[in-house]
Amino acid sequence: MRRVLVANRGEIAVRIFRTCRALGIETAAVAAPDDRDSLHARSADATVEVASYLDVHEQVRAARAAGADAVHPGYGFLAESAAFARAVETAGLTWIGPPPAAIATMGDKLAARAAVERAGVPCVPGTEIAPGDTRAAARQAGGLGYPVLVKAAAGGGGKGMRAVGSEGELADALAAATREAEGAFGDGRVYLERLLVRPRHVEVQVLGDRHGTLLHLGERECSIQRRHQKIVEETPSPAVTPRLRAELVRAALAAARAVGYVNAGTVEFLLDRDGRFYFLEMNTRVQVEHPITEWVTGVDIVAAQLRIAAGAPLGFAQADVVPRGHAIEARLYAEDPAASFFPSAGPILALREPNGPGIRVDSGVTTGSVVPLEYDPLLGKISAWGSDRSSAIARLGAALRDTAVLGPTTNLAFLQDVLAHAAFLRGETHTGFLAEHFPAWRERADDAVAAALAAAVAASRPVASAGGAPAANPTPWETLGAWRLGR
Repeated sequence: MRRVLVANRGEIAVRIFRTCRALGIETAAVAAPDDRDSLHARSADATVEVASYLDVHEQVRAARAAGADAVHPGYGFLAESAAFARAVETAGLTWIGPPPAAIATMGDKLAARAAVERAGVPCVPGTEIAPGDTRAAARQAGGLGYPVLVKAAAGGGGKGMRAVGSEGELADALAAATREAEGAFGDGRVYLERLLVRPRHVEVQVLGDRHGTLLHLGERECSIQRRHQKIVEETPSPAVTPRLRAELVRAALAAARAVGYVNAGTVEFLLDRDGRFYFLEMNTRVQVEHPITEWVTGVDIVAAQLRIAAGAPLGFAQADVVPRGHAIEARLYAEDPAASFFPSAGPILALREPNGPGIRVDSGVTTGSVVPLEYDPLLGKISAWGSDRSSAIARLGAALRDTAVLGPTTNLAFLQDVLAHAAFLRGETHTGFLAEHFPAWRERADDAVAAALAAAVAASRPVASAGGAPAANPTPWETLGAWRLGR
């Protein structure tokens, strides 16, 4: 493997380039016309312009034009497209991901349910419904018991999903979910699942090579979500006991074996209040939240992906994976939590990222970057490691307070409030946590002023010379360190 093209953008492309460089592998980026000056486009050894990140043929053409011999899909876009994986392999390139057949099975929620149920993995009670047959759907929903969830068969990321509390809501929910599924995935099939009340979202990271090794890297809890999308993740889960962990990882490995899984993947479960867990889906790609697993295990998941794709053995066994401490990640978005998390576009006038022991920043932007409306508004991820949960949370909280963004509205203050909430500190998390505890969040005025001032200070700092020393004597502002207005 000499040169890898990353068929993606933003922070995940930058992160993959980092590991490639460490391994002596050249990198190639793709960039849409509005992304030519982005950080990921400037971080690779070569960059090829594409009309769309979603065009399979454009991506394969870009790989050939860049002289790449392998393609990493990142996450999102075409990452879980079996057609893209096949096209890459047909072009004679190495696909850094699972077999296309495994992607196809796990990408179809109904096929995935059938496969894992045959392997003895428990699933949330649910049923396929005939398109347009609202009467039959009503009978099936009644049999499951309300509330139920309408879900897209080919979907993910919260799209094509509607909660239904009673039969009177079902017809509209089916129509809306079908339209959204058709628009997002080109597949309008939907199905019904019983809606679990206040479940936790717990997932297991797996790795498998072509030499028969299949192992896990423990679980992550991802219950803090808005619009069914995660914003805070941690490992280990505060709710998972050693006995439950053993059952979860056993089920995750059984699910992966059921489809002949190779490379990195994540098996997601819902955990109810009685400690029962149910298969939700399998993400056949690297996860956004993979850094926290890397923190506690010391395993570079992207490096493992590259090694597996090159045909090499994974190089370690399950007994070699010894988790240490606790890690937690917050996703920094250009969005307004006070306005239903509506995306916020525009230039980043100033950016200050945290640093220090136990802090990691996976960023896709710099000062001067422009946040477009066309893509996911994720700016980056800030993660922290500690010897235990409380120290990891404290360290991440301090890192968020030391972060400043001037320009687009962000969820920075909201993340700080979530981490400081008493129920979160007690580990009492579930997928309805934000709706329950933050139904009408508003940023405090003093926090908004402090954030703006901190960003302005970051923008005024002197540019470092080639040797890393400040270009001029530090101003008093630079010696203040992390700070905020008092209350």
